[in-house]
Amino acid sequence: MFNESPPTTDRRGLLKLALGAPALLAAGRVLADAVPQRPAPQVETRSLDELHRAAMAEGGKLVVYAGGDIPNASAGAESAFKARFPGMDIRILTDLSKYHDARIDLQLARGRLECSVAHLQTLHDFDRWKADGQLLHYKPLDWGAILPEFKDTDGAFIAIGVIAFSNIANSNLIPEAEAPRDAPDYLDPKLRGRLVMTYPHDDDAVLFQFERIVAAYGWEYMDKLMAQEVQWIRGTVPARLVVGEGRKAATFTASVPFVPAANSPLRFQLPRRDVFQSWGQTAAIFREAPHKEAARLYLSWLSSKEATVSRTGQWSVRRDVAAPGGYGPLSNYNTDPRSFRRFMQDRARIERLKTQFEEIIGPAAGPNPTGSNGVYLLQR
Repeated sequence: MFNESPPTTDRRGLLKLALGAPALLAAGRVLADAVPQRPAPQVETRSLDELHRAAMAEGGKLVVYAGGDIPNASAGAESAFKARFPGMDIRILTDLSKYHDARIDLQLARGRLECSVAHLQTLHDFDRWKADGQLLHYKPLDWGAILPEFKDTDGAFIAIGVIAFSNIANSNLIPEAEAPRDAPDYLDPKLRGRLVMTYPHDDDAVLFQFERIVAAYGWEYMDKLMAQEVQWIRGTVPARLVVGEGRKAATFTASVPFVPAANSPLRFQLPRRDVFQSWGQTAAIFREAPHKEAARLYLSWLSSKEATVSRTGQWSVRRDVAAPGGYGPLSNYNTDPRSFRRFMQDRARIERLKTQFEEIIGPAAGPNPTGSNGVYLLQR
């Protein structure tokens, strides 16, 4: 669950090392007195319409930082939010999560936070921000409908949707029955020069996929994959677009809805045997949020059944929303969405892996695919 303790030495452990066991109990009482204990918030009781009125009274504005790797990736969510809540002025600004988290930290250090909400792939940041007292604890409407593995029990953060990376192929180029499903399938000589992959050392979710493949098949797998003349690219959506446009035939470093869009050749298939990558894209409100009521409205709307059903292309974090396309619950499949969060907490391990994959593949080439840059993304 999201409230698992990160694998770091806590303050009591440090005190035990420094003071010895006899002084530990007294030191623990000092720490307990020094750190304010915040009671967990009650679940939101106001309706979405009541929250809308409160947000409008606050000014009707909201800035959200969203993890993603193409410009304007959240334009659909912006439009849906404005249609549901007339008069609200919302901007959902997309950038790679590893840039957004640094941007947020810099803004907090400068005492001027631009966004009120962030939903990001960098799951370890939410544990850190919670420990540092940077998050506004909030339990949105329908809190009880959210599966326990996708929410912090104290209300510090909550997942807004499940993202799964697995096999995507262009059905105009490869019949579904012949599309690669497990990692060894991508080594078929017929696929040489026809694959696109996201740099694993540029995206931690892709890095976790590759680490598990190497654990299963050895580093020799990477030598064989490199012989396939793969096109390496920054961003998972850009990799999907390359396949969708027919420039390459397949990838396992991207995500698409289970039910393909009309006239789309993209087909999503889970592995036959391999483990695949899934996680809950996580959101939180900041304690210094410029527009707290608007932020509460946004999280309660994102968590609502009406919003979840309309935007769920894969699994939902809600227990009462079925996956489309005839898929069963996420727990039925060979994946564990909690494992990515544990992986993200071990930053030393991640840095070692990045260096290893960069040594094999080469540095990630190309500009930031979102085009975003700077500490602040809006003029204020």
